[in-house]
Amino acid sequence: MNEVHFVDTTLRDGPQSLWAESMRTGMMLPIASRIDRAGFEAIEIIATTFFKKCVRELREDPWERLRLVSQQITKTPLRAIRNRYTAAFHITPRSISNLWLERLVANGVKEVRISDPSNTISYLQGQVRDARNAGLKPIINLIFSISPKHSDEYYAQKARDVARLDVACICLKDPGGLLTPERTRTLVPVVLENTNGIPVEFHTHCTMGLGTQCCLEAIKLGIKTVDTAIPPLADSSSNPSVFNVARNARALGYAPAIDEEMIKPVAEHFTFIAKREGLPIGRPVEYDHYHQIHQVPGGMISNLRHQLSKLGKEEKLGEILEETGRVRAELGYPIMVTPYSQFVGTQAAINVILGERYKEVTDEVIQYVLGLWGEEESSSVDPDIKDKILSRSRAKEMAQWTPPEPSLKEMRRKLGGRGVSDDELLLRYFAGEDEVAVMRAAPPPRDYVSAKSPLVALIGELTQRTDCHHIYIRKGDLSLYLEKGGSS
Repeated sequence: MNEVHFVDTTLRDGPQSLWAESMRTGMMLPIASRIDRAGFEAIEIIATTFFKKCVRELREDPWERLRLVSQQITKTPLRAIRNRYTAAFHITPRSISNLWLERLVANGVKEVRISDPSNTISYLQGQVRDARNAGLKPIINLIFSISPKHSDEYYAQKARDVARLDVACICLKDPGGLLTPERTRTLVPVVLENTNGIPVEFHTHCTMGLGTQCCLEAIKLGIKTVDTAIPPLADSSSNPSVFNVARNARALGYAPAIDEEMIKPVAEHFTFIAKREGLPIGRPVEYDHYHQIHQVPGGMISNLRHQLSKLGKEEKLGEILEETGRVRAELGYPIMVTPYSQFVGTQAAINVILGERYKEVTDEVIQYVLGLWGEEESSSVDPDIKDKILSRSRAKEMAQWTPPEPSLKEMRRKLGGRGVSDDELLLRYFAGEDEVAVMRAAPPPRDYVSAKSPLVALIGELTQRTDCHHIYIRKGDLSLYLEKGGSS
């Protein structure tokens, strides 16, 4: 019987897709050891985007998160995720990127899954080298997209190119949830035939309601490892449910190499937290073919809807999604993944709201057209659109700009001097020195007890409140009265 292996995304892609990266460290710690003992091949724990979110909004130290979680997860490799640049929307100096990799290792991370938004081999090659030098196991994402240029021949060549790199694994990644079972049946064999025996992992999302079916098709075609999440952080725009995939794989005659009983309390724990905190619960969704046309990621659509509602222009969403498809074609069909999905979607929104296409152009799109994000990207832009964008005075100004490559010594001088630790230096780079100071001054991160003890959690929270002097709790035959300074 063929075994099927799993990579867990509950602590990384799940909250990134469903909770706007709002999972706190205290939510992870009570159940981390259970995830560790369940038999996963790896556990995804952090991405570059989490650093700013943790510091500025959650007021938590992401390095401390890694240290605390790595004390609980000792058997299963922890995995980080990175894009071409460590700061996804800005061209990051190599000194910062390499220091970030080194500090991942120092704080307990063993693997890094690497993306390039255009599958450009020269960039991936450098990232693999840097990961190996830092002591990390590199996994390369081969990112799926739909366009006239993203054909089987395209993926066959990219698979051959990636297989020549010093990688431990190749991940066929469908971040937009664009794959259908039919396309999976044609794509997976092409990738497997051209990766020279290197293990291939499969990663998709449930945005169109087809994630589980695509996972099962991939397994039947020879994929041995799939990425899944534990409910309630599965489904919707997240990854397929580990329970669903395991159950269906077993029905097909495969042996899921996962202890489902071990992680059932994890699902209970996060469901309790989601309900108490008002966080979304992932659920299966209906098929939406329109998603294949505009290809805007689900999380980006929710953010766009929120921004439009603040402007009183929520009715423009459909028009913006249509314009997104036009802008993407004119920019040469970039893969709709960070940061290019944001570049395209933002420009489309500007075009619609101003009522004139390319009347205003973002600096990021100008950089893209100039080739600062890659020659392949620039060379694919529609010539008329390229002329229109590059004729602007801002484009002429930016054409003279060269991305700086300051040394680590220079970055340290800029961000605080010799006394600043490497971890602190990186936090200041991602979030700003003032924001890091506010985080340091914030109260200690909140603890979250297990979902099996909700009454204990309630009592603990109530006793911490300064506006409560008398607490009376009654449930069934249980009656409890608490008073500040004593109890009876």
